[in-house]
Amino acid sequence: MAANSSPAILPTSNSQSASTTVDNQQSPSSSALRAFFSGISDTVRHGLSNRRPWSELCDRSSLAKPDSISEATGRIRKNYNYFRVNYLSVVTAVLIISLLTNPLSLVFLAGLLAAWLFLYLFRQPSDPPVTLFGRQFSDRETLVILIVSSIVVIFLTSVGAVLVSALMVGVAIVCAHAAFRIPEDLFLDEQEPQAGASSFLSFFTGGTPVMAQSPIATRA
Repeated sequence: MAANSSPAILPTSNSQSASTTVDNQQSPSSSALRAFFSGISDTVRHGLSNRRPWSELCDRSSLAKPDSISEATGRIRKNYNYFRVNYLSVVTAVLIISLLTNPLSLVFLAGLLAAWLFLYLFRQPSDPPVTLFGRQFSDRETLVILIVSSIVVIFLTSVGAVLVSALMVGVAIVCAHAAFRIPEDLFLDEQEPQAGASSFLSFFTGGTPVMAQSPIATRA
């Protein structure tokens, strides 16, 4: 037995490096998802900060029947310009209530939204292709399937009827209030409500005054 034997070399594990590699591969999608929801939250918060006081909207002393259709139309235009963000909040609330009272439509819509987010919007170029029943689908084929699925869910199920009916009810509530609300006591700055509404809808219209662009990979 040798007196000066060299110490045994223990095998090192690559689990830490492997986990680091997996985290680095998963970080673009997770960061895109976080940026997406953070952007929605910031945009909605900024848009709601431009709303008019609800006490002013619900002031019963300012309600009166219009004398003619032209007067009602003028009131609707002026009140919409002044209470734009409040009215959009009312329509959104009606949509949410309608979906909550129709759980099946809510499940269909949530599933459709999740499919768009995870199968197309947040996919990275390095991600493996979508595989279903042993067949791989390219990004273009996935997009076509998502579009067809959206048409089927919206037009061939109760989702479309629920959304349309909720929008009609919300618009009817807004028009009724705007037609009966006397706008003479409103002092409207033409630029202020436009800025508030554009911020509130910037996520849906493609603008980004508040929300940072999500790191979603562009496709050819």
